[in-house]
Amino acid sequence: MTLSNRLLIRPVTPGDDLARLTALIHSAYAPHAQQGLRYWGTHQSVEDTAKRFASGTGLVMLDGDDYVGTATLRPPQPESSVPLYRDPGVWSLCQFCITPGAKGQGYGKRLHTYALDYARRAGARVMALDTAQPATALIAMYESWGYRVVGDCDWRPLTNYTSALMARDMDTAEDCAGSTG
Repeated sequence: MTLSNRLLIRPVTPGDDLARLTALIHSAYAPHAQQGLRYWGTHQSVEDTAKRFASGTGLVMLDGDDYVGTATLRPPQPESSVPLYRDPGVWSLCQFCITPGAKGQGYGKRLHTYALDYARRAGARVMALDTAQPATALIAMYESWGYRVVGDCDWRPLTNYTSALMARDMDTAEDCAGSTG
């Protein structure tokens, strides 16, 4: 692993460049688009990026002055159509991505660990997320991080697939061996 000494993870600030962050998200999700999967991150606008960050705690990962990752950490969502996301002890992770040039170097693992720690300190008992069922490599990565498939959800017509709903207990030891983060 080659993690930079200049690595910083922090909440999004008003000074962050949302156009650059949106471009990062598009590039990170481009391989999924090439597979025909219409994740929101494949085509979201700068305004959508801002709204998604504002739906919880937006996180950015920087290597020096370069954005290398993003995530949005959401507290329980009482209005969600997904029952798991409404549970008072469940936080969720979305818009999680690492720039293609930094994949395989441990950045994803580091950002995920930061998000787990943040949610745990805020009282989360479970972390949940969803991803496209056809994205088997992502599902396998999340399983290696302690998640298990607990159901499914369907965001169509915003997407063009059914999502695997995944969750992990916050007290589960994180095993990120083999991560492609």
